[in-house]
Amino acid sequence: MSHDAGRGRIEVITGPMFAGKTEELMRRVRRATIAGLRVLVVNHALDDRRGASIVSSHAGGRISAHSVNGSADLRTMVDGTGGTDLTVGTDRIDDPDGGTLDLLAIDEAQFFGADLVPVAIDLADRGVTVVVSGLCLTFDDQPFDPLPALMASAESVTKLLAVCAVCGADAAFHRRVDRPGRAGSSGADGQASGADPAAQGTETAVLVAGEGEGAGVGNSLVATAEHVGGAEQYQARCRRHR
Repeated sequence: MSHDAGRGRIEVITGPMFAGKTEELMRRVRRATIAGLRVLVVNHALDDRRGASIVSSHAGGRISAHSVNGSADLRTMVDGTGGTDLTVGTDRIDDPDGGTLDLLAIDEAQFFGADLVPVAIDLADRGVTVVVSGLCLTFDDQPFDPLPALMASAESVTKLLAVCAVCGADAAFHRRVDRPGRAGSSGADGQASGADPAAQGTETAVLVAGEGEGAGVGNSLVATAEHVGGAEQYQARCRRHR
């Protein structure tokens, strides 16, 4: 991260649910703050599990954030046309005190959709470090925009792993839990016997597809308020048990 307007970059933090993505995002925000950089944290308005305008992790960490309804609102915020606390200069983003915005942190990026990609690229081109955290796969293993496209455009990609609720191995996937101890789509040894979902904390996900494009809660690629869930609904899974 740098105050130099020519040093913008995109950093992606991704992985399945319960992998610690939000905790890593907050670590980078804290580090930037200690370094004296100007930081803006943004989350999606759908994620209000612990109150509006809060980014929180299952480990208990929390930081204040600006809640927006999507990529268009995010662009409006940084363009300073909506009465927010940021304005844009000709080639850099400034705040009212005359300082340059150094880092924009975006949590739960999967809720923002593909329109987030050009916004992030534009900000990075103008000197901002854009740190994005979110799911790269849906619960039914579909690529989850915008993370794959952001990963392709990023200078840095951090892929985190969770712990499989069935066997304790590294988990790169997650599944919806239809009833206690069993996931809705399981592979070999699909029973999550002895697993304690509550031990995995909470994080946001979008439900499995199955009703066609645009089918709301039945479609893993359509973000709705019903898609905010946690360990009572989802489990991390390894490749064998997904």
